[in-house]
Amino acid sequence: MARPLVEEDEEKPLDPEVEKVRKKLVRFIVINLGILFLALMVVIGALVYKARNAPPAVQPAGDFQAPAGEPVSGDIVLPVGAKVISQSLSGNRLSIDAELADGSRVIFVYDVAERRIVGRFAIRNK
Repeated sequence: MARPLVEEDEEKPLDPEVEKVRKKLVRFIVINLGILFLALMVVIGALVYKARNAPPAVQPAGDFQAPAGEPVSGDIVLPVGAKVISQSLSGNRLSIDAELADGSRVIFVYDVAERRIVGRFAIRNK
């Protein structure tokens, strides 16, 4: 049986110029991986900071929650002598068409969640 050459099994040392290029490449890779890792940590830190300092979630205006099993109640104060002609409900807003004591007509917009009148629109002819 033929014995393998010992010289072929061992790695030959690199040429000094090739060794310099290899060292530069390794240094380049290490520096770039370090910068990439640092940038990733900055992004993760910013996300954690933003999540911790986020304002509390505000309940959307259209989602008025009444206590379970209890009806919603309250008072809507209209001017003295006003008569309700019609009403319409959309989301948590109530539109009230009223005739005032002087005979003019007005539409009041009442917000159920805020429990206050948020708009008043006079109806008149040109």
